[in-house]
Amino acid sequence: MAKAETPERRDSVTCPYCGLFCDDLSVALGDGRIEVRRNGCPIANDSFARIAMPEPPRLAGRDASLEAACAKAGELLAEARQPLIAGLACDLAGAKAAISLAERLGAIVDHATSDAMFRNMLAMQDKGWIATTFAEVKNRADLVIIAGTDIVSRFPRFFERLIWTKESLFGAPPAREIVYLGAALDTKAGHAPDGRKPQMIACDPARLGEVFRALRALYRGWPLQAENVAGASMSELAALVTHIKAARYGLVVWSAADMDFAHGDLQVEAICDLVTEINENSRFACLPLGGNENGLGAAQVCTWQEGFPLRTSFASGRPDYDPYLYSWRRVIETGEADAVLWVSSFRAAEVPFTTSIPQIVVAAPGTTFVREPAVFIPVGTPGVDHAGHVIRSDAVASLPLQKLRDSGLPRTADVLRMIEARAHAHRKSA
Repeated sequence: MAKAETPERRDSVTCPYCGLFCDDLSVALGDGRIEVRRNGCPIANDSFARIAMPEPPRLAGRDASLEAACAKAGELLAEARQPLIAGLACDLAGAKAAISLAERLGAIVDHATSDAMFRNMLAMQDKGWIATTFAEVKNRADLVIIAGTDIVSRFPRFFERLIWTKESLFGAPPAREIVYLGAALDTKAGHAPDGRKPQMIACDPARLGEVFRALRALYRGWPLQAENVAGASMSELAALVTHIKAARYGLVVWSAADMDFAHGDLQVEAICDLVTEINENSRFACLPLGGNENGLGAAQVCTWQEGFPLRTSFASGRPDYDPYLYSWRRVIETGEADAVLWVSSFRAAEVPFTTSIPQIVVAAPGTTFVREPAVFIPVGTPGVDHAGHVIRSDAVASLPLQKLRDSGLPRTADVLRMIEARAHAHRKSA
């Protein structure tokens, strides 16, 4: 009887499955499977366990070679009058290749998570903000105001990694006070290890902008003729202002993905205005959480290379940025695009649209579709099937991803470069 193979252990693994990109995981590798043994979370444990096995490319549902699939993808994109390259859930190398392809084709580029991303970006572009880093939060923050989110649904290890730490750069971490603003939030993660409970100020999450405007007025000493604001009592808000004034390093945390309603960017702007006001007298900062599917990485690559963020069109031969016109959802829904290339390499999921226009999907194995695309090319997952780099949620650190298995799946960057070469050759021969 054959002796069972001992799983290989790999330490200091970066998890690619949320914007925290925790880089301290230990995993066991064996028989094509990956099991998180230490420092996992529900998202990491489930995502590593569900990694799909390789599968061949497909043309209209039929198996094909990688070369044939890239040639067909290049042909469809070269013949399109207005191609769209979206999704962009890939590592930095993949994002660079996608932007290069967009320039060649005159395409529009956007990320799958850009609806949330632009709630932050529009506020930052309009007025700016005073943002902080994970290291500063871990070492200095003593008051953490959490706006409209429980955080841990999207970023499970946030409190473990940044808040309830055992040490900081300056010795013992400060005694942190946690305040939630919102409704029906799970506050269990906000309970301190010593038993201290977080404060919960109940209010309408869709009206958080009003709450932060009221906090700013109270901070300035302006009178407000109201008993409550968006469901939060004036006494609660006044008490919070007292805590804000006493804090040595305060913080407002939010996840723009949880502000999925009209004018969410104005709520972000109200938060930023309060933080700017407080900094006239003390230290306070914003921490916008996001970056899932390496959205911040794709946005930064586009900015580095083109001078503009995502939602940029190259149809005129130069980058044209418009955060409203070039939303991937709008472009598909209005039928302005006549071919779409969707990139989603981090996990198997359903492509989030159905359209009759030609679809080219470059995605992780196991991806499902409402309508079988014209071309499907399975690619490796960064941090699993190949090495790569991603940008962390605080937008200051580029983290390396390890290769954990030999699957034979190509990298997104290599596939996109092959498609670009085929598209260029097709246009030259036309």
